[in-house]
Amino acid sequence: MTRILLADDQKLIRGGIRMILQSEDDFEVVGEASDGDRAVDLARSLRPDLVLMDVQMPGLDGLEATRQIVAAGDCAVLVLTTFNREDYLFRALQAGAGGFLLKNASPEDLISAVRVVARGDALLAPELTRRLFDQFVARPAAAQRPDLLGRLTEREEQILRLVAGGASNAEIAGKLFVGEATVKTHVSRVLNKLGLRDRVQAVVYAYETGVVVPGDNPP
Repeated sequence: MTRILLADDQKLIRGGIRMILQSEDDFEVVGEASDGDRAVDLARSLRPDLVLMDVQMPGLDGLEATRQIVAAGDCAVLVLTTFNREDYLFRALQAGAGGFLLKNASPEDLISAVRVVARGDALLAPELTRRLFDQFVARPAAAQRPDLLGRLTEREEQILRLVAGGASNAEIAGKLFVGEATVKTHVSRVLNKLGLRDRVQAVVYAYETGVVVPGDNPP
């Protein structure tokens, strides 16, 4: 059972999302917050598996609330917003959000996104992913590989490339013919060696440093 906290300042929106999520047998909405401060408090007290977080709310906004929730290690956060803005996307990733989805997504996409982020994988709205990749393409290539990449073993760099390509732990395990527990260990080592918080930061790092480029087919 995935326990979910809804954070949105519009009661009607929360009600609609609750109906969509509770149509799934493995989802339980355990609480609702109408502002960021309340979301932080409820995340601490209810200990949900995931917070579905709006961006623009009274008082503490959703991005700062996300930062506080993630920093406390309370749970994963999936940002859900009306605003198709790159600055919100980047700030959400910097705050530690595991996913970023627009409110024009279909119910099926929302349900899928909740499952993806709740299990620790990363998800970005397709509309923004293309623009994110285009920005990396437009940047000049780095003159040399960052020193931190030298800490990775060949297998760990392969894992980083697969994570950056959007593969889940299960998909990586199938591709490399190893167990999911082994993949999780490799991913944790990659994050620790590179000083990264989560898989989303690993994706951004891989593109920024040229480990992968848009159009690559991961090994």
